[in-house]
Amino acid sequence: MADVTVVRYSYEGEKFEIMVKPDPALDYKLGKKKDISSVLVSDEIYTDSGKGTRPSSEKLLKAFKTEDQTEIAEIILQKGELNLTTDQRRKMIEDKRKQIVTFIAKTYVDPRTHLPHPPLRVEQAMKDARISIDPHKSVDDQVKEIVEKLRSIIALKSENLNLEIIIPAQYASQSYAVLKSVGSLKKEEWQNNGSLKAILEIPAAARPNVIDRLGSITKGSATVEVMK
Repeated sequence: MADVTVVRYSYEGEKFEIMVKPDPALDYKLGKKKDISSVLVSDEIYTDSGKGTRPSSEKLLKAFKTEDQTEIAEIILQKGELNLTTDQRRKMIEDKRKQIVTFIAKTYVDPRTHLPHPPLRVEQAMKDARISIDPHKSVDDQVKEIVEKLRSIIALKSENLNLEIIIPAQYASQSYAVLKSVGSLKKEEWQNNGSLKAILEIPAAARPNVIDRLGSITKGSATVEVMK
């Protein structure tokens, strides 16, 4: 049945399964849905849903500390592995690929220019390197290995910059919130006239974005210089 898939969970060698609706189950796993009743096809717990075999009460109590079917199904759904449909897997891989491309473009720079590679260049390099994306693993768990493979195609370096920034008084309060969100404030000095002088540490690749955001807020009146 195309409108039914399985979530599998193992505990000390014992296997448990529940049958779920694919799209609502994926939304639940991604935190987009909280109502489990719209996810479950039934609240039956199986050891093998294909054969219809069910676990004993003793096994349920040992693994879940309860015999309540709904509570157990919720634990399995939260901790178990969702058997993705082909379309879901394709979409998740594409979404994860975009997240990884964005992360690399924001975190790594070309060491010759100290500027980030455009996302399209990173994406093309990933295709050229035939990078495989695991939809279940986080960006952090995958990006280090991916960057190592990409270095044979494009030069990548992770480095931080310290920016010396001066914000006029009328924009200081609004700009301060932005500075806190984009980097690490190493020093801040509020001047007698209300202006802000700060030293901000950021990933080198984030410099264009920081300059653009401050320029937009301060109408180009902020001073931003790279500290040597």
